[in-house]
This record gives sequence, C-alpha cells and structure tokens, in this order.
Amino acid sequence: MTAQHAATTRDTMPGAHLSATRLVRSEWIKLRSIRSTVWCYAILVVLTIAMAVLLGLFVNRGGPDVRGDQANSILVSMNTAGVTFTALVVGVLGVLIITGEYGTGQIRSTFTADPGRVGVVLAKASVLAVTTFLVSVVATWIGVLVAAPLLAGNGVHGDLADPAVFLPILGSSVYVTLLALLAYGIGLLVRSSAGGIAITLGVLLVLPVILSLLSSLLGAQWLSDVARFLPSDAGGQLYAYSSGAQQPAQPGLVLNGWGGFAVLLAEVVVVGAAALVLAKRRDV
Repeated sequence: MTAQHAATTRDTMPGAHLSATRLVRSEWIKLRSIRSTVWCYAILVVLTIAMAVLLGLFVNRGGPDVRGDQANSILVSMNTAGVTFTALVVGVLGVLIITGEYGTGQIRSTFTADPGRVGVVLAKASVLAVTTFLVSVVATWIGVLVAAPLLAGNGVHGDLADPAVFLPILGSSVYVTLLALLAYGIGLLVRSSAGGIAITLGVLLVLPVILSLLSSLLGAQWLSDVARFLPSDAGGQLYAYSSGAQQPAQPGLVLNGWGGFAVLLAEVVVVGAAALVLAKRRDV
C-alpha cells in the first residue's frame, strides 16, 4: 500500500520529489527537533570539557617539570580521557535517531517521501556524522585550550603543534563519529531502541571484557587478536599517542592508528550496507 501510494504521488505530483539537498535539510530539522539529541550532545560537551579540566587541575600537581614525549603523552591522554564515556552517549544517540522513527510510525512518512529509501537513509547518516563530528571537535578543543594552561601550571609542558599530539586529539572526534554511524546501522538493522542500544553497549562494553577473560583463562592469543578488531579496541588506536620512536615488541596482532581507522570504517560500512539492503527489502 505504501509503495502504491508513493508511486501515485510521484505520478500526480512530480514536483514533490525530494532532492538530496532537501532530504538533508529535512533530516537536519528532525535531528535538532528531537529532545534526546539535545541531551546527548549536551552530555557529550559537558563530559569532554569536564574530564579535561579536572585532570588538568590535578595531574602532576606539585611534581617535577615534564617535557618532551612524556608531556605530550600526558596532554593527549588528559584531553581524550572522556572518549570512553562519550562513545557510549553517541552510541545511544546513533540508535535512537533511527529507531525513534520506527517507534512513532514516522518512518512511514519518511519512506513515502523517498520511496527508494537509499537517499533518506544516507541523508540521515550524513547529518548524524557531520553534527557529531563538529560537536565533538568543538568540545574537545575547548577542553584542550582550557586544560593545556592548567597542565603547564603543574609542570607538564606539551606541544600542541606536534602532529603526534594534534592528530590523536582530532582522531578522538573521528572515533566517536564512526561509532555513532555504527550504532545508527545497528539501529536500522534491528528497528528497536531497546535492542539496538543493548547490542551497541554490548559490543562496546561487554564483548571486550568477555574476550579478555577468555584469553587470560585459556591462554589463547588468537582471542586477544580477535579483540583487536572490536570497535572499541580498533577505534582506540585513533586517539592513542605515538611518539614515532621504536616501541617494544608486543605479542600477537598490533594495529596502528591507520590500521584501527581502516578496521572501524570497514565495520561501519559492512553494518551500514547490510542495514540499507534490509531497509529496502522489508516492509515498514
């Protein structure tokens, strides 16, 4: 019935077709109109800045001056400490942005406006990604600009101009953006807020613990290698500090920043593609 109505609408109202620009504008209006969006982004901003400021106040307080790689490592760690928590927030948001429409039935109107469904799904993902990245970048660098002088006052003299410092801090925003898209794909797959949030939090929190425990109990290195491909572990390489100096050899598989980015991006693409195929095939 929905497909027939959509076909009739296209035939009788040719001007009603939504362009990509109009789809993006429509999804932007939806995103900023939802109360959960405001709360999630507000929590992201507060957590990001608060963690950086609090740690900046107390790290190395009264200790000797720290410079060079050690200072840069502290600077990166302090300004990305909140990522573990903000990742959970954007994971919930990514699920809700799509499952909320299924819950209210608004998805019928959305898919009627774009019967092909691909355009509106991609538009929603684009709006989510751009908004999450910009909010995260602004919050992160506010935290950096406030925390850096506090750290300097405690004797930690890092160099923000060093790419080894700048890139991981920027990478933390890329990480939370990719996680938001991964959660969005999961939400589109299951079409349930409770189910989508449970799966997302399980992948981010529960699965790493289970694999770590099994690896320790069984002494199985391959389980540790599998864990390196989990979103939290692979994506964590995006904001890990690396001085470029020779590091001690580690057992098993080791991912660097680009490797972790490639793994997480591939997971987002695979989940998103599967969700998109099902969204086109399933009834609303």
